[in-house]
Amino acid sequence: MTDIGRAFAAALGLILSGNAELLKIVLLSLKVSLIATALAFVLAAPAGAALAAWRFPGRTAVLVTLNALLGLPPVVVGLVVYLILSRSGPMGGLGLLFTPAAMVIAQVVLTVPIVAALTHRATEDLWVDYGDALQLDGASRRRVVWTLLAMARAGLVTVFLAAFGRAIAEVGAIIMVGGNIRDHTRTMTTAIVLLTSQGDLPLALGLGLILITLTLAFSALAFAIGRRMPRDSRRRIWLRPW
Repeated sequence: MTDIGRAFAAALGLILSGNAELLKIVLLSLKVSLIATALAFVLAAPAGAALAAWRFPGRTAVLVTLNALLGLPPVVVGLVVYLILSRSGPMGGLGLLFTPAAMVIAQVVLTVPIVAALTHRATEDLWVDYGDALQLDGASRRRVVWTLLAMARAGLVTVFLAAFGRAIAEVGAIIMVGGNIRDHTRTMTTAIVLLTSQGDLPLALGLGLILITLTLAFSALAFAIGRRMPRDSRRRIWLRPW
């Protein structure tokens, strides 16, 4: 058996045996990424739907900027968050640097543009198809946003999972603000980088296999939810009385 084969065998052994260190890293990664994605979704999904429905001066510039932020360099985000949370920064007194909370903040900054841009794309066509009917029914702006989000709920699952995938795969930003501290801020991605540099391939491969499995599982879940959504559900939603 080659060295790579032995490393894979040892990685599977660690997974099947429920290695304590591996489990801690996986749970922390899921916790941080799920919290960050949920916060980003709450903040940015309504904004994306509002951009689809509302017309105002400078809207095009906002959309261009929003889509440009999809390629926001993670290390730059990490640096900015680090400076804000450092002792000399405006939020230094909170003591958040090198904590899971700091990693959540960095991931929120990275995923907010993703959620807003993809939500806008998911609701823009709905506004074209149903916007006139919503306005004729006298829906308020707040009600319009909520209705668009409800109509696009299957697509929003994909939006959430795309943002979650971006968050859980992040390395640069969270290693800068989290510090990759063992049993405190070490996630799957930062642990893989460290363990590979240290030559601990079994644990690194074990974490890599889990990360890939989680990604595939969430993608399959999004596909299944999309297939289960009734085709006429959009019509039923906007026909409800206000």
